[in-house]
Order: sequence, then structure tokens, then C-alpha cells
Amino acid sequence: MRNKLIVQSIRKTKTIPFIALFTLVLLSPLYASNTQCEWTGIQKIIAVGDLHGDYDSFVEILRGAGLVDKDLHWTGGKTHLVQIGDVMDRGDHAKDIFDLLMQLEKEAEQAGGKVHLLLGNHEEMNILDIAWEFENYVTLDQFLSFLPASYKEKQERKIRRDYAKQPPKGSRLDYPLAQRLRNYWEGALRKAIADRQDSARIEYKRNFREKYGKWLVEHNVVIKINDIIFVHGGISERFSTWKLKAINDRMRVELYSYIRENPLDPLYIVYERDGPLWYRDLATDGIKDEDLKPGVDQIFKNLEIKHMVVAHTPRIIKSKKDMERLEGKIWIIDTGINSKIYRGGRATALIIEDTGNDYKFSVWPLDFGDGGSRPVEQIKFRQEGMAIKANQLLEFVGRILRDTLRIGIFYGGKQ
Repeated sequence: MRNKLIVQSIRKTKTIPFIALFTLVLLSPLYASNTQCEWTGIQKIIAVGDLHGDYDSFVEILRGAGLVDKDLHWTGGKTHLVQIGDVMDRGDHAKDIFDLLMQLEKEAEQAGGKVHLLLGNHEEMNILDIAWEFENYVTLDQFLSFLPASYKEKQERKIRRDYAKQPPKGSRLDYPLAQRLRNYWEGALRKAIADRQDSARIEYKRNFREKYGKWLVEHNVVIKINDIIFVHGGISERFSTWKLKAINDRMRVELYSYIRENPLDPLYIVYERDGPLWYRDLATDGIKDEDLKPGVDQIFKNLEIKHMVVAHTPRIIKSKKDMERLEGKIWIIDTGINSKIYRGGRATALIIEDTGNDYKFSVWPLDFGDGGSRPVEQIKFRQEGMAIKANQLLEFVGRILRDTLRIGIFYGGKQ
């Protein structure tokens, strides 16, 4: 089974003749010859790491970096925004993030800028329908958000009818409709996780693939802006010998074959341990810089680049230095943005500005403490951080109250 291959750290890599790869891509019905993946002459780039459903932090980053106004419309001008993958799983609001990105893609284009959504391994896992098989990946709210509205309404109809009958006060059925519905869907999620043929899981897969999967596979896995590579996991030495376009088109072909319910065999990028969505060596602390450098030098030579920006491997950071390796050749921007799942994580964005002779790398909001700090913005950031923590506390209290309600229900207690 495919999920077994994932659990075993992705199947062993293999070498394929480039002619065979080119032929497969060329003959594919999804061969996307007009999909651009390289840009030059870009003055400002803002890159954001793994979001894992944290819509509020993403909005906080966009506003803090000056990319959107209070109504979430593009104000970034000609800036290129790169969201580097893993919008999905572990958190609740991936759909909201996708919807916002769809809007900003159009607005940025009209302003002369660009929004790049890159695919991460969690987007791949949802397109392939295997995210269910990993604990806490598909949350209840993510599950509900990608189910068709008509399916949800059909399932809830009987619950709403029963609720309208108004059970006796103090009985075990005397609890709010919202709680009854949530209890039902929690059970439905457990069934979907346990059974690939469960109707709710099939509806989730169908609706997700149709409304978001097809849109996702139109996007790239790796892009090059000026002489900087952006990719979710990293580019290994093997894949550094491929053209970027070949990587993107081949991945598009393989993922689309799953959407069409006719998976290709063999696969050359999906599931690959050293593929662009899964490769971790560039961000792994267990590999010393001196051991990493020779391979990185060869990769950079093959790709003709000066820097690479990756995510995928979370780092809990205290300063900008914690995000870079090999004197800034490699930047690791998965900083645990969703702090509800990464203790000590924080919302950040990597800002890259072309100064003419070199690049200036800064990190929002960490560089507010530098000599050029803007006190008003720093105070604003702290206030927003306090507000987020207050909301988290309210959610925590809400969970306690819901749990208390459940206990009362199970033991016949009165509310």
C-alpha cells in the first residue's frame, strides 16, 4: 500500500533515463508547456513557511509585511509572495487560506506583483487520499470544510428534526443542537479515518479534488526567482540535474493521475524520499555544515543559484540566525507558524530585497529589534500577539466547558 511506503520514510529512490522522463511528460494530457517557473529582475520577495491551517497567523503575517490592507486586499504592489507549501493538515482552516490565496493571486497579478503557492507534502497527501492514515492530520474542522454542503445538509437533517421535538428538560438528550451536530461529525470523522470506502471520506476526497485539487496541481513544486530557489522540502543532488520545468510538469502529471482515479505506475517524484516535497537533509540539524557543504556546492552549481529557501522541517527560533545555514546559502522558514501544534513556534516571513549587488535578508517581525526598528510597528505587533494569546485562552476555556458538558451528558447530569 502507498501509505506503507510513506511510513517507511518514502520508498527508495531510483534513477531513470531522462529521455524516458521527457517522453512521459510530453505525452501526458496535462503537459503544461506555458506554466512559468522562473522569474528575473524581481526587487522584493516575501516567503512564508508551513501554515498548517493557521489562517489567523497567515493574515497577521500578510498585514505585518504590508501585503494586504485591513480588508485583506493586495497592497504589495510588485512584490512576489511565496507561500512554500503545507497549508493543509494539523490545523483547521486550510480552506480559508486557499480561498484567500485564490483572491490574492488575481489582485497581485493586476498590480504587477505575484502570489506563488507551492505544493507541500501535505497537499500531496490529501490529493492522494492518504492524510487520513496519520494521527491528527485531518482535523474535524478541516474535514467539515471540504465536505460538500449538500452532503452535510443531508446527514444533519434527521438530527435537526429530532432536536425540533424538544426532549424533556434534564434528559440525556437535553443539550444544544450545535453540540449534537458536533458529536455526530466527530463520530463520522472516526469512521472516515478507519474506512477508505466510508461515504463521508469518499465525498471529502471527491469534493476536495474537484474544487481545490485541480487548482493546486496547476501550481509549481519548485520555482526560481532571480537566482534563488524556493521549494518545500529541498532539491537533492539527484533532482538538481533535472530542469525545473521537468520537475514541475512531471509532478503535475503524477498528481493529476490520482485526481482522474487512474494513478500512474511507475511514479518518479511522488513519494520519493529525496524528492522536492520530502527531502530534509538541507534543514536537518543532525548533518554538520562541513558535511553538507560539498553536496550543496554541487547542487547550487547544477541549478546556477546563490540561495535556496526551504520549509518542511520545523525550527523553533529565537533569532534570524536560527533560520540560516552555510552563511545564508540555505534559509529554513518553517518556524512553527501554527503555535497551537508547535510549542514555541512563531509567525514569521522571510523578506528578500535585491540591493543591486547582493540581497538583503530580513525576517518579520524579528528584525524589529534591529537598529532600524520602527517602534510603532513593534508595539502593534506585541499588541496583536497579546490578542492572539487572549483568543487562545478563550478557546481553551471553551474546550473545558464543552468537555464538562459531555461529562454531564454521559452521566445524566443537569446543565
